[in-house]
Amino acid sequence: MAILRRKNAPDAPRVLRKDRTGADPVKVGAFIILAVLVVSWFGFSKDMPFTRGFRFEAVFPSANSLTPKSPVRIAGVNIGKVVSIEGQEGTNNAIVTMEVKEEGLPIHKDARLKIRPRIFLEGNFFIDIEPGTPSTPTISDGDTIPVAQTATPVQLDQILTALQSDTRKSLQTTLVELGGALSDKPTPEQDADQPASTKGKTAAQALNSALGLGEDALRDSAIVQDALFGEQPDDLTGLVRGLAGIGEQLGDRERQVGELVENFNTTMAAIASEQANVRAAVRELGPTIENAHSSLGALNDSLPNLRAFSLELIPGVLETQPTIDALTPWIEQVRPFVGKDEFGGLLDDLVPATASLAKATNLGIDAVAEGDLFAKCMRDVFLPAGDQVLIDKDAATGADFSTGKANYKEFWYAMVGLAGEGQNFDGNGTFIRTQSGGGANPVTIAGGNVGDNGKLFGNSLGRPLGSRPAWTRKKPVYKPDEACFKQQIPDFSATPTGPSDGVK
Repeated sequence: MAILRRKNAPDAPRVLRKDRTGADPVKVGAFIILAVLVVSWFGFSKDMPFTRGFRFEAVFPSANSLTPKSPVRIAGVNIGKVVSIEGQEGTNNAIVTMEVKEEGLPIHKDARLKIRPRIFLEGNFFIDIEPGTPSTPTISDGDTIPVAQTATPVQLDQILTALQSDTRKSLQTTLVELGGALSDKPTPEQDADQPASTKGKTAAQALNSALGLGEDALRDSAIVQDALFGEQPDDLTGLVRGLAGIGEQLGDRERQVGELVENFNTTMAAIASEQANVRAAVRELGPTIENAHSSLGALNDSLPNLRAFSLELIPGVLETQPTIDALTPWIEQVRPFVGKDEFGGLLDDLVPATASLAKATNLGIDAVAEGDLFAKCMRDVFLPAGDQVLIDKDAATGADFSTGKANYKEFWYAMVGLAGEGQNFDGNGTFIRTQSGGGANPVTIAGGNVGDNGKLFGNSLGRPLGSRPAWTRKKPVYKPDEACFKQQIPDFSATPTGPSDGVK
């Protein structure tokens, strides 16, 4: 067995090969393989670990000649680069992945991105970022900006493609017609309904005259534009964000938008066919606006009172919740009472009776109507007739037999006299008194048999003074179709008296 000695160390002990120690070959091999992999990754990826910047995506309608490493700028300053460009499945859109540096952050969710040319006609493009409103949330690493917040530049070929032969001819015709509309003198028929300030003037001259009124109009427009900014700093941003959402939804509904445009074209054609009426409506728009201005002024004057009323209403509104809190225990106590076991059950039992009562009420409507007619008859005819005082005087002798009592009282006086006349003297009831024979005074009254010429004859002990009312064969007028309360009240004092001599 060979004995090894250290070089330059003749006196060192020799170590056998089988007892010699050193690095593990497996570990050495694994380390070499790992080093090769790392070097290869750096060589192909060209990216250092832990140095990748903030990355996010944006969807553009078109990549527009963007390439990887195209600049990404904010306010003209390079803050990153394009990493990759991919197509969006099912659309013509392009998904662009960007990497920005720390100084380019933060980027907000309402940020807007545009692809712009670096130099005119150079063909190189970059992405210009508007970071968005500070009050809105920021995007995170890996987020995506929607297509509604991105835009691409219009290319010259697109403009030239849009202006085809037919389009250019239509554009020329439009410009010629527009020039004629502005420069042609109006006809007398067209001038007939125009105000004095525009009569005899061309459209261009009328527009030039209208510029003198532009100061007030522009001032009011400035007020409107200022109001459009809203009361809070983010109001306009919120409006734009909402419009962007609407635009994104419309982009996903191309067919419906096409149908809308087609229907809109039909509507415009219908309006064009009624241009005379439209012109008259526009002519009336000025007075309408003046009246609306007056009405709005009156409304504005009433707003302070409305505000005062609202302020006075605040204490009542504040007391609403305490009132509800105070009523809640009472409602809890009333709820069992109105339940099925109490009042609710009673109502269920009363339902049949209520139905029967409703039926009886319906049937009683006619009876109530008849009762109303009877009550009117009693009030307007019967009772006034009974309240009359009967005047009973003899025209020949002047004797007055009047009692001065109401007619209905004399009726009951007669009933009492009749009862007394028929009364006996032993309390055994009434009896009939008869008198045979007659007196020396003949009495004749109408109503006998036809053979007696319609007369009745008799003798009276006393000489009759006459009869009231006088007997007559003429029947009183009977009006069955006229309501009782509309009949004339009889005048008993004006009735004639029958004769006492001659034929009676």
